[in-house]
Amino acid sequence: MTDWKPSASLAALRQRGALLQHIRAWFHEHDVLEVTTPLLSHHAPVDPHIDSFHTRFQPSAQAAESQVLYLHTSPEFAMKRLLAAGSGDIYFLGPVFRNGEAGQRHNPEFTMLEWYRKGIDHHQLMSEVTALLSAICCFRETGRVTYQSLFEQTLDIDPHNVSHTDLLMLVQDKIDKGLDALSRNDCLDLLFSHCIEPHLGSKGDQGLEGVYVYDYPASMAALARLTPCRTGPRRAARFELFVGGVELANGYHELTDAEEQRTRFASDQSLRQQLGKPVPPCDLNLLHALKHGLPDCAGVAMGVERLHMLMAGTNTIGDVLPFDFSRA
Repeated sequence: MTDWKPSASLAALRQRGALLQHIRAWFHEHDVLEVTTPLLSHHAPVDPHIDSFHTRFQPSAQAAESQVLYLHTSPEFAMKRLLAAGSGDIYFLGPVFRNGEAGQRHNPEFTMLEWYRKGIDHHQLMSEVTALLSAICCFRETGRVTYQSLFEQTLDIDPHNVSHTDLLMLVQDKIDKGLDALSRNDCLDLLFSHCIEPHLGSKGDQGLEGVYVYDYPASMAALARLTPCRTGPRRAARFELFVGGVELANGYHELTDAEEQRTRFASDQSLRQQLGKPVPPCDLNLLHALKHGLPDCAGVAMGVERLHMLMAGTNTIGDVLPFDFSRA
């Protein structure tokens, strides 16, 4: 018989409600406007590692043609259009959807907190993330380290300059001898997730302790701008926050160049095609907004359930959701 009851306890649901209330209160106090964005869109992200749900809009029962629509995986594109239209500092707190992501720590539908601040870079945004978390839970920042320094300390390699062959050999030595058809980024991601990430930050009776990782390789920039580096290739102006070996937040000093964004979209679409994945249309509205003029800004996204899981000391996302995927 189907279990109709909530997957989370009533105590956890009360904690969840309080957490959402505290987040909104913090942004209200700091004069950041809450916005809503369309859950259904005519476009989808073309990131090779994020897959969208899609559905069809049928204008009427008699209409011959229908339109493909996508459930948004992030409010990012619509929020940047608002920024380009002059909204000022904004935040979103609500549901997003990602296909193929279901398990102990993932749910196809989850709650995202995303916000954008004008006139600051990703380093200043790290400080704001710390300020928010310190205000809504027992959190302490314990360090900021570069992506390169972590690889040098843990694996004795420079991730920006090491050869693809050496990376692959290291993956086979540290993770799985059978892995061979991997891209450079795949190798770096596997080494990071298996050898470095589990040791970043901590959680316990004394609260949460977080470590920021920044200066990612340019090939991992996504929607972040690139910054020059005196000792090698350009770096992505991007950071991630880790607590107890869990990625909690991902932030960028946002790319504002429309033509560079168009090039990245085309590159991602090509890679999706090579991987045999559906290739959705890129968001031309975002490109037009960037061309109109996105103000200098930094933005960050945070999984609210991940934060709640860390606060509650659980590794199971169903423990902090009213109804997880199995009971939806």
